[in-house]
Amino acid sequence: MNAAQQATDITLASKIASAVSLFRTKFPDAKVDLRPWAEDRDTQELVDPDSIDFSFHFPGWSRRWQSRSVLVQIRFYQDAIAITEDCLFESHRNFIGLEVTGFDYRGKQWRLSTVSDWQFEGDLQPQPEIADKLRQFCRQMFELFS
Repeated sequence: MNAAQQATDITLASKIASAVSLFRTKFPDAKVDLRPWAEDRDTQELVDPDSIDFSFHFPGWSRRWQSRSVLVQIRFYQDAIAITEDCLFESHRNFIGLEVTGFDYRGKQWRLSTVSDWQFEGDLQPQPEIADKLRQFCRQMFELFS
């Protein structure tokens, strides 16, 4: 779900802002988009309500990145826990990891998932220097959201 829509309280808004700052510290030429998903009904049906999504766009296609845009999806697991005899439930969001995907005009080029094995997938992949910085960013996100 769009990060702009997920920033419902000051704590979460602050964490989203920190995440954006962490990315921009490593990649200062990136422009953030807190609403990467279109507002149309068809797109909204595909959006995961248990994620915080934002994207970054670069000035042009980058050989080092093998992409022009990067989508960051912070994944959560919604856990409902019964808390009284009256069967009232409290909902907890547990951070489970990130998915970072690189796109160019042809579509998705690569993906890095910390939910699985932290390896890049795709025909084209960022150069090792960029891959290392992305993994560092992911580790920092674990510190921020865990």
